[in-house]
Amino acid sequence: MWNGIIVSLRQELMVTGILFLLLFIKVASTESRPGPILTLINVLLTVNLVLGFFPATGATLFNGMFHTDGLIVLEKNILNLGTLIVSLLAYDWLKTHRQMLEFYMLLLATLTGFFFMISAGNLLMFYLGLELSTIPLTALSGFDLEKRQSSEAAMKFIISSAFSSALLLFGISLLYGATGTLGFIEIVHHLDGSAFQLFAFILLFSGFAFKVSAVPFHLWTADVYEGSPVPVTAYLSVISKGAVFFIFVQTLYTVFKPMAGDWRRILVLISVLTMLTGNLFAIRQNNLKRLLAFSSIVQSGFILAGMSGSSRTGDASVVYFILIYIFSNLGAFGVVALISAQTGRETIDDYKGLYTHNPLLSWVMAISLFSLAGIPPTAGFFGKFFLLMAAAGRGNYVFISIAALNMVISLYYYLRVIKAIFMDKQPEPIGKLKVPLLPNIAFAICLAGILVTGLAGWVYDYIYSLSIGV
Repeated sequence: MWNGIIVSLRQELMVTGILFLLLFIKVASTESRPGPILTLINVLLTVNLVLGFFPATGATLFNGMFHTDGLIVLEKNILNLGTLIVSLLAYDWLKTHRQMLEFYMLLLATLTGFFFMISAGNLLMFYLGLELSTIPLTALSGFDLEKRQSSEAAMKFIISSAFSSALLLFGISLLYGATGTLGFIEIVHHLDGSAFQLFAFILLFSGFAFKVSAVPFHLWTADVYEGSPVPVTAYLSVISKGAVFFIFVQTLYTVFKPMAGDWRRILVLISVLTMLTGNLFAIRQNNLKRLLAFSSIVQSGFILAGMSGSSRTGDASVVYFILIYIFSNLGAFGVVALISAQTGRETIDDYKGLYTHNPLLSWVMAISLFSLAGIPPTAGFFGKFFLLMAAAGRGNYVFISIAALNMVISLYYYLRVIKAIFMDKQPEPIGKLKVPLLPNIAFAICLAGILVTGLAGWVYDYIYSLSIGV
């Protein structure tokens, strides 16, 4: 029995073990050299990623509160991969930071919360996992203690997170009152589509929409992304958002399956508003962190479009796109993080003439932005193609046309950055930057993912074989 429990919880146990090891190192050592410790942490995160790919059967633990299967294990591995890339990219920033170990302890605490949230088979377990991930994330957003902007980001994040958590908790309490249970499997059998249950669902949906920055619950995103340290912003935009989308899809496709007709219409409306609003605001941005923040809002709109298909194809397309999104967004944020750490420059105007002295960083940024824009043959094109095909499964071609139009609009601000890097000139462009080994490895992983994942058809086929649908 214990062997089965350990195998089912191996990802949670491994992350928790790394967290406690870092805690012991922090308590036991008065002075530590950042280089060896950063190398050790990245080796442990790599081992954690490799362990996640060992085969495991589905299991249900703790009286149904925790469950796992092939799809959930894959989703956790995707988050492990993204966390490892963020860690590699943050090397240049962390090696000079006094609270390096505290950063990783908070980061791993959030990852543990995401794991329990994704594996939740009960609304109480889901909420506990969500809060375990959210509270350390607010501390991470204010991790640049000497910067007022970072403290402001943390304050805005904690206020918006508290509000969204209150909506979720209120919705959970109403749903419990309407169904008499918190278990996902049991709730399905008690849903009748009444107005009271629909109100409870709308509250739950609003809480999810806050977490994924869907319009009109997106107002915190740009300020928090801009004020947070760049590695934290990257983590927020990819790992945090991906984890919430994973559980969001599971909740809609299983718990609220009897109400699919209602939530499909809500998803279509929110998706259109999210894509349009994100694009219109992104066009006006000059700060790259704010531009990528609104870009992430637009990507959320496309993911919601795929979810509206409410089919096995929709589930597979969401997981597939988030995998691609990790490579694309972290590639772009990685360049921003490295340049910000070494020069402090973060605006589009600062990137004029970047190609002159930094061709590698320029190409990483360009290919990442091409993928975010959905330009073939990058993986981002295939990711958005499958999302739109999933949405088209319901025959809503007007909706698909609006989504395609938004893809065209997004080309403007992505190509604006690429134009500044390769074509525009300035008297004093950013000089030659030193790229350490670990960020170079991260860039290689991102480029390989962007260029190979879309063309390797078996990746999508494998995800599809594990997927659920309604």
